[in-house]
Amino acid sequence: MEDIFVPMIAIGVLFLGLPWLVFHYITKWKTASRLTGGDEKLLDELYDSARRLDDRLCSIERIMTAENPNWKQQCLPEERPSQRLLGDVE
Repeated sequence: MEDIFVPMIAIGVLFLGLPWLVFHYITKWKTASRLTGGDEKLLDELYDSARRLDDRLCSIERIMTAENPNWKQQCLPEERPSQRLLGDVE
């Protein structure tokens, strides 16, 4: 009885258990690599806050330039650096 039982378990594990385990984790890996709706919403919020911070920085640089002409301004009034990089035109 033991001569038949051990090989049947080994064959079952090799041909049923191992492929199931591999395909199970491949499926988990593919679904985990996608962005969820919450992730996309978070990215949009982060992009908006980064744009607002960039606008604030440009405003501070304009104020510094008005108060001190020797101040080296990073933002150009006609075009922000993020517009050049991202092609974001308002």
